[in-house]
Amino acid sequence: MERLRGKVAIITGAARGMGESHALEFVAEGAKVILTDVSEAAGKAIADQLGKNACFIKHDVTDAGQWSKVVAEGERIFGPINVLVNNAGILGHTAKTAELTETEYLKVCAINQHGVFFGMRAVIPSMLRAGMGSIVNISSIAGIVAIYGYPSLAYVASKFAVRGMTKATAVEYGKNNIRVNSVHPGFINTPMMVEATNEEGGDALSLIPLGRLAEPKEVSKLVVFLASDESSYITGSEHLIDAGMSAQ
Repeated sequence: MERLRGKVAIITGAARGMGESHALEFVAEGAKVILTDVSEAAGKAIADQLGKNACFIKHDVTDAGQWSKVVAEGERIFGPINVLVNNAGILGHTAKTAELTETEYLKVCAINQHGVFFGMRAVIPSMLRAGMGSIVNISSIAGIVAIYGYPSLAYVASKFAVRGMTKATAVEYGKNNIRVNSVHPGFINTPMMVEATNEEGGDALSLIPLGRLAEPKEVSKLVVFLASDESSYITGSEHLIDAGMSAQ
């Protein structure tokens, strides 16, 4: 229960779904956690539930200036940041490429891709001060394959970009004892998934070899491992958690 003892983590998109689950698991494993989200009431409620080892900061990941404030406030409360979980993301409007609007494309990439860049850029100096760090970028199965018609081009593009940025940053900062990995979930039982399919899995279940959606906690266990010292020789790699979907 102390796998993350001594870790100070920022988790974005932490007001619901996988982000909420990651925050709960991190605190349970001994980390101090800064939860961020645009949903202030929900985020504060989760942080209050978690107690003294958690705090909430309202935060739009597409705003580089807000990232600087989050890092500064997190350091003030808990000390140098040595874990970042870039979890915030949206699916966006589902449309074929020729029907996808510029506005929708840019919105998805701003949150899913640019937010990850802003986060890494803001947090790495704190990790350098700490002498170590682990960045876990939440991509998607759609960052491995152009999956099954649910996402749009924007979503696939942004999630492939996260995979590439992860590798580039891992190579740049490996000698500084900063590890960077990406996680690629398949279909997870979160509000975003339910909203996308209009039911809990729907026709998607027929595409999953294990025949079910994952619970968010199953992904959180992998994220905890990558944030912990147990994964000390793992960097620059992608970690699929998709029940075998991409094996087909």
